Amino acid sequence: MKILNKKIAQHKSSVAWLQRQASDPYVARAHRDGYRARAAYKLIEMDERFHFLKNGQVVVDLGAAPGSWSQYVAREYPKSKIFAMDLLEIKPIPNVTFYQGDFTTDEALRWLESELGLKSDEIGNGTADVVLSDMAPNTVGHKKTDHLRQMVLLEYALDFALHALKPGGVLVVKSFTGGSTGDLIRQMKKNFDSVQQVKPPASRKDSVEMFIVATGFHK
Repeated sequence: MKILNKKIAQHKSSVAWLQRQASDPYVARAHRDGYRARAAYKLIEMDERFHFLKNGQVVVDLGAAPGSWSQYVAREYPKSKIFAMDLLEIKPIPNVTFYQGDFTTDEALRWLESELGLKSDEIGNGTADVVLSDMAPNTVGHKKTDHLRQMVLLEYALDFALHALKPGGVLVVKSFTGGSTGDLIRQMKKNFDSVQQVKPPASRKDSVEMFIVATGFHK
């Protein structure tokens, strides 16, 4: 692939990214299938393996932009109610209620609690069937720092899920490989029947991202 834009061509990282995108079969597949990003297939592959999504569920999508995960749920499970959130704006998706804001703020949490009809902080009294989180921090290139930043988002997502999920619910979160992930998994096992760390085929092999799929939520 020849880079015609001279400013982009001067940056090796930009060139490498564009060349990788051009040769990535998932990028072509997303374009063909009408998904906004190749990331849709990470969720699709996990759903095909664990079967945690069903019609009529209440689904929360954190870190939703550009919206491919919500797209998949809305397309394949049209009777579900989907609430999505991200710092970045996304184009409207039918059957998806979107909030632009920072999930870690009280204001954003109040919006989610209101939309979900959460009336108690007690674990096990939630209304959501599935909480999805593809949230990731802005990376700085330092593995340990990036991992710690991701762990903060994971802890926020877990804390929210413990109060938002109904019994039997599911939590799917992005994680980065690193030493403290094991501690979080052990913590999750206290409230979920099954907790598995997976790397779907659509996740690039050179990426440090993994996903944790926790099913069978309980008090």
